[in-house]
Amino acid sequence: MILDYAAVTALWLSIIVYATLGGADFGGGIWYLFTFGKRKNDQRSLIASAIGPVWEANNVWIIYLIVGLYVTFPTVSAVLATSLFIPFTLALIGIVLRGASFAFESHISEALAARAIWGQLFSTASIIAPFFFGTSAAAVASGQIRVVHGNIPVAVFSPWLTPFAIVIGLLALAICSSLAAVYLTVEAERRKDMELENAFRTRAFIALGAIAILGIVAFILASSEATILWNGLIHQALWAIIVTILLGIATAGALFFKRYKIARILIIMETGAILGTWGLAQNPYLIPPDITLTSAASPPITMQEFLISAVIGMSILVPSMWFLFHVFKGVNRTPRVHEKKVEA
Repeated sequence: MILDYAAVTALWLSIIVYATLGGADFGGGIWYLFTFGKRKNDQRSLIASAIGPVWEANNVWIIYLIVGLYVTFPTVSAVLATSLFIPFTLALIGIVLRGASFAFESHISEALAARAIWGQLFSTASIIAPFFFGTSAAAVASGQIRVVHGNIPVAVFSPWLTPFAIVIGLLALAICSSLAAVYLTVEAERRKDMELENAFRTRAFIALGAIAILGIVAFILASSEATILWNGLIHQALWAIIVTILLGIATAGALFFKRYKIARILIIMETGAILGTWGLAQNPYLIPPDITLTSAASPPITMQEFLISAVIGMSILVPSMWFLFHVFKGVNRTPRVHEKKVEA
């Protein structure tokens, strides 16, 4: 039992890390679509420079999640991959298109029409992936993916197309947007660009308001469309809901007083709190109501080997990610080297 909870905690933490890092990258693409005004190009340049050095590295967390889920809870992996094949495929297409379009848009300097097309594709793909991840999560939480007598449903539609699922998909977009907007205020402040700073500060307030509204709507819909989740929220995770609300208010307060670095920490904590609340409310189910944590777990020896490999892997991955962010996001204290111009 302890090994099972340790494994699922490690996997849940990877979801949170991917949401706070990869989600911010998706959010940058969302705001890329809504850039406007005379400083439209400057806004897009800020987004591209913020995403560029680290956006591909963040996908390591979802790879870790997929492999880890397959090893520790193979039944869950099989059910999700089979029943939610369609939204997962759409999300994967979004991730691939997003990466390709961002690369092409960044390296096309002269063909403005082609660059605009790739930019629009980058923005659209940035919306596709988190939305379908959100609807898939709602499909799981709603308890509509049933495994009866070992029969796994194939490519279902209805669980991820309900009003509850669509609201959760929109909530995922709002979370990504809020993360990106707060991060970008820090980037703009670092550049000492007051105009861009205020622009993304306003966007952050809008995204936080959207999270609050969509969260209330989702909470109301859960009472009829996700009863197991609803009961868990009321009886197991009510304190976590309160913490999440307080973190949201604190984030808005930090933005109001222009404490952007504090706001960045708070929005990360709020994202973790939202996902953590979901996990607490759904416990002990992994796919309610048919698959629980203990019924789907691999043998203890497999869990032990997974946890050992996870500790070894994280001891390499976490310092590497820190160094990557330190190099590209930290303050560069080394003097710049200017190349001499050579006349033809």
